[in-house]
Amino acid sequence: MQDEYRTVAREGVHETEVSRSRFLCALAPAATEQEAQEFLARIRKEHPTATHNCWAYVIGADASVQKASDDGEPGGTAGVPMLQMLLRRDMRYVVAVVTRYFGGVKLGAGGLIRAYGGAVGEALDTLGTITRRRFRLATVTVDHQRAGKLQNDLRTAGREVREVRYGEAVTIEIGLPDADVDTFRAWLADATAGTAALELGAEAYGDA
Repeated sequence: MQDEYRTVAREGVHETEVSRSRFLCALAPAATEQEAQEFLARIRKEHPTATHNCWAYVIGADASVQKASDDGEPGGTAGVPMLQMLLRRDMRYVVAVVTRYFGGVKLGAGGLIRAYGGAVGEALDTLGTITRRRFRLATVTVDHQRAGKLQNDLRTAGREVREVRYGEAVTIEIGLPDADVDTFRAWLADATAGTAALELGAEAYGDA
């Protein structure tokens, strides 16, 4: 698994103009290929009179799904440069749709490649990206007496408390980078006088 990846911070649209043609790049995070396709369908519906709606998406932390379409532009001049820009920026779980309204001036293959790739690059710069790091879900079980102080200590130590459940004991779910597990185990024993239990769960990704 990748230790980290980048994705778009939020959904949004950035517009550029090249030789009177308008290029609107819509970007969105997409957890699955289906989400990417749904976003594409939505943008197409918003721009029914556009000359082209070219698209590219990368799904998977290891970029296992990569797809692109020129949507009627000359082969390799739109979808591929868009996809290459996403990959060059290490973007994952992201979909880009560039909607073009033709301005009457033909750009040629080189011009199209620069325009479509550039539209994605500028949109990424404008909307911003976030880094997500791999971590392991961990569950700490502690008695009620120590739970409140432990939660405060965890937050003070910069640990993200994801969920707290109250039962016979209190279980606190946190995310831990793999490299921190041993250090955290020692810290936890010290903080709770050895009374808390630590159980490691599955791996996931979260904001860095």
